Amino acid sequence: MKIIRYPSRETWIEILKRPSLGDDIVNQQVLDILNDIKANGDEAIRRYTNKFDHVDLKDFIVSPEELNESDTLVDLTLKKAIQTAKSNIEKFHSTQVSVRKPIETTPGVVCWQKSVPIGKVGLYIPGGSAPLFSTVLMLGVPAKLAGCKDIILCTPPNQEGKVHPAILYTAKLIGLSRIYKIGGIQSIAALAFGTLTVPHVDKIFGPGNLYVTAAKQLVAMKELL
Repeated sequence: MKIIRYPSRETWIEILKRPSLGDDIVNQQVLDILNDIKANGDEAIRRYTNKFDHVDLKDFIVSPEELNESDTLVDLTLKKAIQTAKSNIEKFHSTQVSVRKPIETTPGVVCWQKSVPIGKVGLYIPGGSAPLFSTVLMLGVPAKLAGCKDIILCTPPNQEGKVHPAILYTAKLIGLSRIYKIGGIQSIAALAFGTLTVPHVDKIFGPGNLYVTAAKQLVAMKELL
């Protein structure tokens, strides 16, 4: 531990910087994993899930039984809070749904704006000690309202190979049923490239740590892969 006593104000910014790996180091580590999964698909995802999440999964897909079980594992108070949040988020985003309003700019010329939903979207939901079921609401509700036909959710499993029940309950409440027990870099790779198990999506949404963020940036720069 390094102890700094009475530092001058000019040094505060430097002292308060979080320790981090260099961007080049992180990008290379992430790039290696992305390319491995791009080449080896589900087999590589299993290896990294074992390495990073410490669980050996044969099946990544959350079963209907697991979804239904979440109803009994989430307490009533939390359920009511999630339901209230869903209702509020729906009210807010419903105002963004556009209605086609044709305008005749000159005789015989009619113009209008049209919003087209993204066909396939991937939602990444961090898990761990603080599962962000709120993120399921903030991403899933707008996607449903927008009319996205295929919504894929990825979230890391715990060491028992389970997904936090609050995440599953929230996903089920919204109407999301395609949920995969995949986290971190490997989830971004699976959604970006597609595997035998996980479908490729058109756009990926959701927060993540340094490595997840780097993975999203790199898959957007396909010339690097």
